[in-house]
Amino acid sequence: MILSEEQVDTFFDRGWLVVPDVFSSEEMMQGRQAFDRLRQTSFRLRTTQTHAGAYFVLDETAHGDVIIKRIVWAGGMEPSLLDLSADRRLLGPALQLLGSSQCEQLLCQAHFKMPGDGVSFDWHQDIQHRDKGPGTWRDINGRGSYVQTIVLVDEMTPENGPLQFIPNDAVRFDGSGRISSGHHDYSTPWSDRQAFSQIDETRAVTVTGGAGSVILFGPYAVHGSTANTSRMSRRILINGYAFPGANGRIYPGEGSGRRLELA
Repeated sequence: MILSEEQVDTFFDRGWLVVPDVFSSEEMMQGRQAFDRLRQTSFRLRTTQTHAGAYFVLDETAHGDVIIKRIVWAGGMEPSLLDLSADRRLLGPALQLLGSSQCEQLLCQAHFKMPGDGVSFDWHQDIQHRDKGPGTWRDINGRGSYVQTIVLVDEMTPENGPLQFIPNDAVRFDGSGRISSGHHDYSTPWSDRQAFSQIDETRAVTVTGGAGSVILFGPYAVHGSTANTSRMSRRILINGYAFPGANGRIYPGEGSGRRLELA
């Protein structure tokens, strides 16, 4: 899959891009089966730990029910998810946006929002998880050096904990310029910088879509999500692709940080 010039402009100008119906219902059925197995394993493990090549980040309610915060490098346990993350329909657009023929895959995460589990995420930028101080991250291509993709394993509705984004031009860093366009000091590690100081929440956009749709965004896009208040699950597969040489960290999971290129 090749993105159009308009889609590329949308990604960099607005901060994110939605591409509907990238994967078929049959492919997403296989994805849901993999997620079901991961969930059943979480119930057996019950506490945060590495298991079968994946890192399970788990919590529990006051009643002892397991809450899945995330499963890092989920493809370590479920190789079909790694196959999906290397599919040219995901990898092609990621490489196109990175401006590279190769990339380093940092993430293959399974995120669950089950009815009533209360899982939500405040406004944040993913650079906060990539740049952890000296030697951990470099923006080599000058445009963030990172592309994150989200595959909707289930339909994403306004009620089941959808993602929300703040457009780039509604975010200010330290009272100055737009974060995602590079108008700040890249030489200072993210952990030593002030986070975004002002966002216009009235400009927030709620993203919905059918299973098999894909969301792409960069490391400076401000986003978050609310809790699932519906009766249906909201599961997504997150894959993160870095420009070669940008990352200096070791991520959890057997095989994480692998090099990918289009066959």
